[in-house]
Amino acid sequence: MNNKYIIYLIVACLYCFVAVNQLMAQGCVAIRQFSGVGNALNQGELLQKGDWNIVSNYRYFRSFRHFKGTHEEPDRVANNTEVINWSHAVDLNLSYAFSNQLYGVVSLPFVYNERSSLYEHGRSERHVSYSQGLADMRLGLGYWLFKGEKARNGNMAFGLNLKLPTGKYDARSTFYNVGPEGAPERRPVDQSIQPGDGGVGLIADMQGLRFLGNEFVFFYDGFYLINPRETNGTRTFRETLNPILSNESIMAVPDQYALRAGVFKSMFVHGLGFSLGGRVEGIPVRDLVGGNTGFRRPGYVVSIEPGISYMINNFTLNVNVPVALHRNRTRSVTDIAASTPQNYRHGDAAFADYLLNVGLAWRIVKKEPAVFGEF
Repeated sequence: MNNKYIIYLIVACLYCFVAVNQLMAQGCVAIRQFSGVGNALNQGELLQKGDWNIVSNYRYFRSFRHFKGTHEEPDRVANNTEVINWSHAVDLNLSYAFSNQLYGVVSLPFVYNERSSLYEHGRSERHVSYSQGLADMRLGLGYWLFKGEKARNGNMAFGLNLKLPTGKYDARSTFYNVGPEGAPERRPVDQSIQPGDGGVGLIADMQGLRFLGNEFVFFYDGFYLINPRETNGTRTFRETLNPILSNESIMAVPDQYALRAGVFKSMFVHGLGFSLGGRVEGIPVRDLVGGNTGFRRPGYVVSIEPGISYMINNFTLNVNVPVALHRNRTRSVTDIAASTPQNYRHGDAAFADYLLNVGLAWRIVKKEPAVFGEF
C-alpha cells in the first residue's frame, strides 16, 4: 500500500475513533456518553501488533427545547417552565493492538451535569440539581476483517464490549419544597443526569471505511447496547406527581442504539480533514432482553454532523458539531398503557439544538528493536 493511502487511512481512522466515541444524548432522553468501544485502532496495515492509541474526548450540550413526539412545545420556554440540562463529559480511551487485526479498548468516562427545573422543586421555585464523577466504564475487543491488499479499498470491523456499572445510578442532590412542610430533601437526581444506569450491558458494534477516490472516504459505524437488567432500584418520586405514574416510581435500565455515516475528505498536503455526515441515536420503547417496567424516556435524535480534524505526526485533533434536525420523544410503555379514548397520554422530553465534541488522539507506534551494530 503506497504512502498516500496510508496517510489517508491514519487520518480517517483516527477521525472515526475520536468522533464515534463522542456519540451522546442531547437532553432528557438519557442516552449514555458512549458508543461501542470497539472503534478503532486503524486498519491492520497501519497499527501493528504492540501499538497503542490514546484518545481523550470532551463533550458539551445544553438541552431546553421540549418535544412530545415530533411536536415542539415552545410555550415551555415562553412560560419559563422548561427543564434545562447542562452536561460536560470527558472520556479517556486506551486502545491496544494484540495483532494487526485484533484490538482491545478500555474507556473511562467522567461527567459533570446540572439540571434546572420547577416541577422537581415543588413547582414554585426554580432550582438546580447536580451530579458528577465516574460514569460506566467499558471493556471491549474488535476485529478488522481484511488485511494487506484486501484492505486497499476499505475495511470493516466488528466488536463486542462489556459495560460495567461503575457510575453512580443513585446520585443525589438537594431538592427544595418537597419535604414535610416544604422542607428540602436529598433525593436521587433525574435519570438524564445520573452518571450510570446500574446495569451490566453488552455492546455490539461495527464500523467501516470505503475509499471513493479523489481523497474521499466513506465511513460508517454503529452500536446497540443490550441492558438485561430491568430496573436499578433508584426511586424517581414520579408517583408523587401523578398516581398514574406509579409504575415509573423506579428507574429503568434501558437499551441504547446509534448509527452514523458520512464522507471524510483528507487534505493530504496540509494535514487537514473535513467530514459531513448524519447520525441517529436513541432509547427504544422496549428492550431486546428483559422486561420494560420502570421509568425511561424513549426517543431519538437525527442530526447532521459537520467536522474538522488536523493531524501532525501521530497526534490528531478533531472537532465536530452535530446539529439536531429531527427530535422525537416517542410514547413510553406507561403512555401507552395509561391512555384511554378520553385521555391520550404522551410524555415530553427536552432536547438540545447542538452538541460540541472536541477530541485529541495520540497514536503510539511500537518501536522496532535496534539491530546490533546500528547507530
